[in-house]
Amino acid sequence: MKILFISLGCDKNLVDTERMLGLLLQKGYFLTNDEQEADVVVVNTCCFINDAKQESINTLLEMAELRKEGRLRALIAAGCLAQRYQEEIRAEIPEVDALVGTTAIDAIVAAVDAVLAGGGGCYIEDADRVPVYGGKRVITTGGHYAYLKIAEGCDKRCSYCIIPTIRGSYRSIPMESLVSEAEELAGRGVRELILVAQETTLYGVDLYGRKALPELLERLCRIEGLYWIRLLYCYPEEITDELIETIRREDKICNYLDIPIQHASDRILKRMGRRTDKQALTELLAKLRERIPGICLRTTLITGFPGETQADHEELMQFVNDMEFDRLGVFPYSPEEGTPAALFAEQTDEEVKLARQADIMELQQEIAFEKAEEMTGARLAVMIEGKLPEEHDPDGQVYVGRSYKDAPNVDGFVFVRTTRELMTGDFVRVRITEAYEYDLIGEIDDEFTK
Repeated sequence: MKILFISLGCDKNLVDTERMLGLLLQKGYFLTNDEQEADVVVVNTCCFINDAKQESINTLLEMAELRKEGRLRALIAAGCLAQRYQEEIRAEIPEVDALVGTTAIDAIVAAVDAVLAGGGGCYIEDADRVPVYGGKRVITTGGHYAYLKIAEGCDKRCSYCIIPTIRGSYRSIPMESLVSEAEELAGRGVRELILVAQETTLYGVDLYGRKALPELLERLCRIEGLYWIRLLYCYPEEITDELIETIRREDKICNYLDIPIQHASDRILKRMGRRTDKQALTELLAKLRERIPGICLRTTLITGFPGETQADHEELMQFVNDMEFDRLGVFPYSPEEGTPAALFAEQTDEEVKLARQADIMELQQEIAFEKAEEMTGARLAVMIEGKLPEEHDPDGQVYVGRSYKDAPNVDGFVFVRTTRELMTGDFVRVRITEAYEYDLIGEIDDEFTK
């Protein structure tokens, strides 16, 4: 039996997909990337914002057509959409044979067995169930980097966010298990480990009564074979001096932080239920740049939140201009049913949301392009991701890589010219010779390779 997995949404969801793939392989199922030869399709869905929800629904509908045509023996919906809208999916997409919720991914084998036997089922557990962890994963990122999910759920309960409803309260994964998993990944050739959770900075509070992320990072840094450790999703109010010192001291930890701030107007931050303000954000960013020279700071923002005025927008624009983030993403506010913000008065028109998003992205583009130009002449360690396709590089002398400033799938690339033969996962020292928009171009500087 061949199974096709379609994983949508975030990198946390991808880790769930990889765990389910590992369980299925262990049971003896085969995997395929071709929907035309698949016996079973599992769609691991997302519904964080409306666009993600619509992508998940459209994918299920597309696979449902194959089910109706008889090409598929079974169609399974897993993940956030299944957890949140189980009744609606069963009513509106009857071709879906089984549902597997966010906290029941360990039931994927039982679900596949059941549907192939002519049954079905709804495998939905309580959102606060103990997270599924451990076991061998199927790494889908190429093998040279992998995500390590260190916690599940969130306690922040921002007024716009549905995650606590779908994923439950904050539950850390035991440190021993994470270290063991990281050692296993390193043994399989993973060289960059990317720590993810809805919020990484609170790791350990529920298990150990303290913020244990610095200790976890120190233990991960001792693992042979890992060269980069990257931190994503660090809430600003939870970044401690101890964490900053750990990042500064440990060479393996990339000087890169993803800090979702969402806004800079105190009035809007309060309506969002955020636990910080503009002054605190300004002071934190200054502290990070002072203590960790060269740190790359990434953030995400929301435009058009209910009640956001033109003055609030201009205040956010000025903040972006002053802070000069290295990387920045902007999303128009998406009203999610079941959240307080969806019921707020003064909902912003969609056109206004998009216009304000465009304003910020245009400003950030200028900042990012200028920062890229400033990198000319710099020498950076670059991890090779692959080679340019022949149609773009007939001579076969340009490799694609990432520096410590570049998280996969969201940031830019470093294009490396060389006649040397390099492999995916190799680290080389590159001298930057020019910039092209968000990307850098360079040449191998010396014999540094690892």
